[in-house]
Amino acid sequence: MSRKGKVIFLGAGPGDPELMTIKGANALKQADVIVYDRLVNKDLLDYAKPLVELIYCGKLPNRHIIPQEQINDILVHHALKGKTVVRLKGGDPAIFGRVGEEASCCAEKHISFEMIPGITSGMAAPLFAGIPLTHRDFSSSCAFITGHKRTDIDRPDIEWEKLATSVDTLVFYMGVGNINMIQEELMKHGRSPETPVALVRWGTTSNQETLTGTLTTIAEDVERAEFKSPAVIVVGNVVKLREKLAWFEEKKQEEFPLAQVK
Repeated sequence: MSRKGKVIFLGAGPGDPELMTIKGANALKQADVIVYDRLVNKDLLDYAKPLVELIYCGKLPNRHIIPQEQINDILVHHALKGKTVVRLKGGDPAIFGRVGEEASCCAEKHISFEMIPGITSGMAAPLFAGIPLTHRDFSSSCAFITGHKRTDIDRPDIEWEKLATSVDTLVFYMGVGNINMIQEELMKHGRSPETPVALVRWGTTSNQETLTGTLTTIAEDVERAEFKSPAVIVVGNVVKLREKLAWFEEKKQEEFPLAQVK
């Protein structure tokens, strides 16, 4: 009887390889196949055993190297052959990582799977930029939102009229290309134009960059600075704390020589 395989859905963390969990590192050591994304720090692959099969399935903002349906098939194919497959996703697999879709495919084929959380960039990147998402003087709530508009549905992705003023801190993923739309919808639905905004690019790595402005200026600021993805967008008064708490940029060369993203 052939060995039954399994799939491990693993969060790689936000970029700095030292932010991978111990449980995640142990999972990589047992993998026969690693299916990994674009935003995964390649240094994490050093945990793998010598003969592991590596499959890259990175996704650019407007182009998928391997379509999602094919990724699902890859996971199922190798698990049915009795292999331990690690699906290595940037950040946390449950935060805009499609783990629900991929795990559903495994469940339908009666393939065993487990999920190992990772530190999501929406939490880590702002913190490395000196922006805690909550603070008793500024924010008692936060929300993670996709900034990438779906084209396969008729209804709006986001209920802007409910979101704009009901949550203190808003964190948008994959939203740099849609910054004009985010700016317009938030102000149209009642968010103050003077609300502070920050974009943090390549958070937790030595390539980290932070751009700040206000809701009324941020789209122009992004265009002027030619600020590109991957970045998270933070909207809320907690951004004001960066003036006092920005620590990473000052110390990254001396005390935090993190590996470059490859």
